[in-house]
Amino acid sequence: MSQTAHIPSHRKPRRSASKLAFRAGVAGGVFSTIAVAGAAAPANAEPVTEKTLEMPTLGSLDADLASAVSASAEASQQEALDQSLAAQENTALKKAAADAKKAKAEADRKAEAERAEKARAEAQERASRTATRTSLSAASTSASAGDSAGSQVATGSAAAIVAFAKAQIGDAYVSGGTGPNSWDCSGLVQAAYRQAGIDLPRISSDQSSMGTSVSLSDLQPGDVLYWGSRSGSYHVAIYVGGGKYVGAQNPSTGVVERDLDWDPPSGAVRIL
Repeated sequence: MSQTAHIPSHRKPRRSASKLAFRAGVAGGVFSTIAVAGAAAPANAEPVTEKTLEMPTLGSLDADLASAVSASAEASQQEALDQSLAAQENTALKKAAADAKKAKAEADRKAEAERAEKARAEAQERASRTATRTSLSAASTSASAGDSAGSQVATGSAAAIVAFAKAQIGDAYVSGGTGPNSWDCSGLVQAAYRQAGIDLPRISSDQSSMGTSVSLSDLQPGDVLYWGSRSGSYHVAIYVGGGKYVGAQNPSTGVVERDLDWDPPSGAVRIL
């Protein structure tokens, strides 16, 4: 046996003729088909071109990102501004409410103080009127007793003044009237004192400034009574004794005789 009888051959085994023929046939068929397709295609057919998708570049991505970041920053700033404004409005509302509450409390305090002051003034006025009425009532009682005893009977000039004043009872009241059948308060007093030869000023405030001031508890017939202040009186009448006076009151009553406590005078003056 030769030495190479067991060494395997490295040659590729030959293909059989049948396999080669089969492959040649297949290849021929393929080429034929291609040739037929090429012949059947239109002569002016456009070549097929491939389309590609364009991908965004890095530059456009950066621009979009920057725009998004800017929009986000603006939104954040706007939100912060809105929150700041809301906080300021809330603070302003709280301050306004506190100021309104404080102002209301101050107004209530002032109103209460005014009510208290008014109540005190009214109480003082009532007390003053009560004291005046009490004094006049005592004066009236004293005058009545004196009349009974003859101690307050008008004489001389006082008698002429009182008689004239009483004679006008029932006459009309006319503002500015000086008689003989209509009078105002100072016109009647002036005319009555003229009967005693005394010329008094025309207006009530000047008449009450004449003579000397006397107490309402020490009145004598012929004294001039006044209402208001002595130098600023707004009404005058004549004391006729017995706790009564005669005066031209107003258009509704005319010249009347009244008790002192019907409308208590503020004071009196003695001119005789």
